[in-house]
Amino acid sequence: MSTETAPGPALPTDRLIAQVDATLRGYVEGRGLPTGLIDAVLYAGLGPGKRVRPMLVVRAFEAVRGPVASLDEHPDLLAAATAIEMVHAFSLVHDDLPAMDDDDLRRGRPTLHVHTSEAMAVLAGDALTSLAFEIVLRDASDPGLGATLAGELAAGTTDMIAGQVYDTLPDPAAGDPTLARLQRTHRHKTGALLRAACRMGAICAAADDRALAALTAFADDVGLMFQVVDDLLDVTAEAEQLGKATHKDAAAGKLTYPGLMGIDGARDEVQRLRAAARAALAPLGNRAEPLRQLADDLAARRR
Repeated sequence: MSTETAPGPALPTDRLIAQVDATLRGYVEGRGLPTGLIDAVLYAGLGPGKRVRPMLVVRAFEAVRGPVASLDEHPDLLAAATAIEMVHAFSLVHDDLPAMDDDDLRRGRPTLHVHTSEAMAVLAGDALTSLAFEIVLRDASDPGLGATLAGELAAGTTDMIAGQVYDTLPDPAAGDPTLARLQRTHRHKTGALLRAACRMGAICAAADDRALAALTAFADDVGLMFQVVDDLLDVTAEAEQLGKATHKDAAAGKLTYPGLMGIDGARDEVQRLRAAARAALAPLGNRAEPLRQLADDLAARRR
């Protein structure tokens, strides 16, 4: 794998998002589902958002193979990017339910169970999960690749669910040191799906072991960094800025980085993880620059 040639421009973010959103909409609308379920799935799946996970899928692919002109030319990659956004949307819908975080606001809009009903929100979350695996397997260029991508997505989804258990239903008898327990929660609840995103992009690019290891290490650092930033925003931002309720973690007695390290310590940890993530990409050379920039953007985000 050569890294000497300067790469061309990466796929523009707005085009990337538009193609993923159009694929999600087209698949859901063409699936023959009940109208109410279609509406609920699209409300959740196409709501305002940064589409970080699809971007990681595509930028990881580009870090191995070079710039992508259009996702339509890479059906495996487009399916992987769409599927992981579906799983992320499912996680938000279920996370907001009264039995979980009981949130009324998400991305500046009523959460799905408020917009429709609790029953429909549960079913829409379920449907987003199964549809994600459908689209990966349907659009795979060969069964082996489809199975590998589905396996990565399944592992990321299961670990994310485990993270929700660590976060919401912790076991006080676990005996972990407090920081270790917090890291375990974050690496599962948030980091697992970001890891799956980078690995799925690498797999679509037929990455060798060295490139896959570099992208996995990058994802592990970025996944933890992403949640530390979330913890900081929960205590430093206003609800209007985030589009969701703030100051809920402390009220719920949850472990957070600012709670353990203070705000300045948590900010230092963001920068440490950002530097580690960038360093992990060294074997990929210039092709990984868009991925490095994405890490910088995620470290500096304000919502």
